[in-house]
Amino acid sequence: MPTLTLKKIPADLHARLKASAERNRRSLNSEILARLEAGGSPAPLDREAYSRDLRAFTAALPRVDHRLAADFKVKGRA
Repeated sequence: MPTLTLKKIPADLHARLKASAERNRRSLNSEILARLEAGGSPAPLDREAYSRDLRAFTAALPRVDHRLAADFKVKGRA
């Protein structure tokens, strides 16, 4: 198994990691591995919520009169 060595860890970060390891009843190494594993994978996507949010977002957008856009294009080419 590969080994990783961390150098120059700020004292406050080391203290927080150590305290978290104690709360979770893990070694400091296990705490760091658990955090790396948890942070390395994206959260699962809730497709229903994403779809609902996207529909709400698009419904809130202002309506565009495409005839006005066509008129602006014609005027810009004149």
